[in-house]
Amino acid sequence: MTPPAEPPVRDVAVVGFGPVGQLLSLLLARAGHDVVVLERWPEPYDLPRAVHFDHEIGRIFQAAGIGESVRAVTDPVPDHYEWRNRDGAPLVRIDWSGTGPSGWPTASFFSQPELESVLSAAALLEDGVTLHRGHQVVDLTEADDHVRLTTRTQDGTEHAFRARYVIGADGANSFVRSRMRSSVTDLGFFYDWLIVDTIPAEQETWSPMNWQLCDPARPTTVVSGGPGRRRWEFLRLPGESVEDLNTPERAWELLAPWGRTPDNTGIERHVVYTFQARWVEQWREGRLLLAGDAAHQMPPFAGQGMCSGLRDAMNLAWKLSLVLRGVSAPELLDSYTSERSEHVQHAIGMSMALGQVICVLDPRQAADRDARMIATGADPALALPAMPPPVLGDGVLQRRPDGTRSPAVGHLTPQYRLTHRGRTALLDDLTGGGFTVLTDGARHRTPLDDADRQLLDTLGATLVPLYSADDADAPDDAFLDTDGGYLAHLRERHHLAAVVRPDFYLFGAAGDAAELHRLLGQLRDGLHHHAPLAAAAVPR
Repeated sequence: MTPPAEPPVRDVAVVGFGPVGQLLSLLLARAGHDVVVLERWPEPYDLPRAVHFDHEIGRIFQAAGIGESVRAVTDPVPDHYEWRNRDGAPLVRIDWSGTGPSGWPTASFFSQPELESVLSAAALLEDGVTLHRGHQVVDLTEADDHVRLTTRTQDGTEHAFRARYVIGADGANSFVRSRMRSSVTDLGFFYDWLIVDTIPAEQETWSPMNWQLCDPARPTTVVSGGPGRRRWEFLRLPGESVEDLNTPERAWELLAPWGRTPDNTGIERHVVYTFQARWVEQWREGRLLLAGDAAHQMPPFAGQGMCSGLRDAMNLAWKLSLVLRGVSAPELLDSYTSERSEHVQHAIGMSMALGQVICVLDPRQAADRDARMIATGADPALALPAMPPPVLGDGVLQRRPDGTRSPAVGHLTPQYRLTHRGRTALLDDLTGGGFTVLTDGARHRTPLDDADRQLLDTLGATLVPLYSADDADAPDDAFLDTDGGYLAHLRERHHLAAVVRPDFYLFGAAGDAAELHRLLGQLRDGLHHHAPLAAAAVPR
């Protein structure tokens, strides 16, 4: 009897088809890779979960080609995020209005089923994505050049799949993580909150749109749940059981003081979540990788849970694509853990610090907190715990000759509007994304050599010589710095050029043509080998 044929070896198997798995599938397929997605649930989850993303995530959606579709299902925040004490006095006001540094609204709110519908539809339009719903992964075996996965459907039938790499985007109880040896760091930060998602019968204007009641009798969060929706979150108090709290009757009791009744509001979902803070130490083991909740979990006080998972996807997708194309060695993927883990730990630390301010139940401690914060005039820079800015950990980033990093390296870069050949648009829309080399066109007169041009061609990078509108010698096809953001930054720091990675983080900067050549050489070495990056001069 002839044994059954082995399944084909796909480029990537993504386990889990939530927002992180959807974005990974979309990004990898757009890069030309063959992706199989294995999702245990036969139907999409149709109830709310995450509700917020920031300007950087908007830019990620833009890079994935779904920016306008996402805008259509989100509410940008028109005002501030405010914390108040039990008497209604403002403790802190965080400005969430307007456009953020990435060219997107500072903060946006959404209903997750609607956002997932946009992401999944876009992913499934790609020829390279094949989705298998109702397939629970029950085994995997790593071979020399691929991983073999076994799934089980609801009727008990088992199916085999093979892929060069497997990404576990399968949530906090990740099966993929269970087959890895990496340990988990758990900070022991646990709070139970009742989440009540509602649909008001009539549209109302909520001002502020999002706010936090810091009342020791019951800390409560009141935020948008996306267009047409509203969310309340109530802290479980000592002596209350999860079972008693998580009932429709109790939800209505807690909503009543807010004027919410069955006559004017529908409850879409109520559930008790345990907020916690933990991360996996290693996100890669051989051909297995983790992303999103499979790699880390954090309290929602900074609204960075899903955002962090989508940043994982953006970081991993461009690196894995280079490995799959043979441009980079597999060791490049080790930088995924080192870069993203440090960044995630910053988000976790920030979320915990905010939670420790919010979740105060002792009236005397709350009064002391209130007095201190009110005395700052509700200024977040003074009222909230001081936190360092988020920055990537060690990885594919420029280093000085002594091995140290410039303070600017590894930070998120802004996105401004440019004008090119009569079209004015955000940077990424003009370049198509990917690696971008921004130069001061008025100063950069030295042509790149053949090796540097070959590197940019291999990476699909875009060279963007920038000019101001009043530069008399600007060529006809110049990129004009419409908003004046890039050139002012370069010239203030005496930089000729800056290299921006596909995930929008700064690889490095150069002060003159010779330094730019060394900078591109360091990028070449780092991407090809991911050995310790060769030293290159860095303007201070």
